[in-house]
Amino acid sequence: MQRVDEASVRVDGECVGAIGRGLLVFLGVGRDDGPDHVEAMADKIAGLRIFADEEGRMARSVTDVGGAVLVVPQFTLWGDVRRGRRPSFDGAAPPERAEPLYEQLVERLRARGLEVATGRFRAMMKVHGVGDGPVTILVDTDRVF
Repeated sequence: MQRVDEASVRVDGECVGAIGRGLLVFLGVGRDDGPDHVEAMADKIAGLRIFADEEGRMARSVTDVGGAVLVVPQFTLWGDVRRGRRPSFDGAAPPERAEPLYEQLVERLRARGLEVATGRFRAMMKVHGVGDGPVTILVDTDRVF
């Protein structure tokens, strides 16, 4: 996830999701991910304190600052390049398993009171983000549990 001043995603020239200040989340769903991972990820996204307080310290969450979240599905995060020159995506969940988990994450973030915009699953997307910091954090659910 990346802390941003603004972010948007376009599909075939049409803006399908946009936010102002908040988090741009690229979500890769793994083969072993399930509903428990969704809850843990929603908690982490909503509560991670990476926004500055009055003293400039990272002490506030996206919820605290009234920010929004743009969630973009990105299976290529599972690209394994340890062998050869072409990434293997064997670790990524198949689309029919990944899409419902992606949608559940969006729903869980909205249930926490966050404004949530989305990319489009299985689409070629043009993602634009204006990073704030830059602050980019990798959250791996295997390390959250």
